[in-house]
Amino acid sequence: MFLKKGSGPRVVTLPDGTQMTRADLPPVGTTRWVARRKAAVVRGVESGLISIDEAIDRYGLSAEEYGSWVDLAGTHGLEALKTTRLQQYRGA
Repeated sequence: MFLKKGSGPRVVTLPDGTQMTRADLPPVGTTRWVARRKAAVVRGVESGLISIDEAIDRYGLSAEEYGSWVDLAGTHGLEALKTTRLQQYRGA
């Protein structure tokens, strides 16, 4: 099996002691964003697995969209990333 060497580390250790690899990130071109996938992208960037620019390019996000994920996850946790909860948490 051939693994393409990308920029950045292949494996990072998260603050809770678990390890995250690029295989744990959503597939390139993901269009259906559930809370779990959004959280994976945010964790990947915060841990240094991928850069913000790479995440934005890889998933076709805007900087504002990614920024809102970070703000909501940091303030209210994973629950706030659910689409059904956006109005509840954005007003808070």
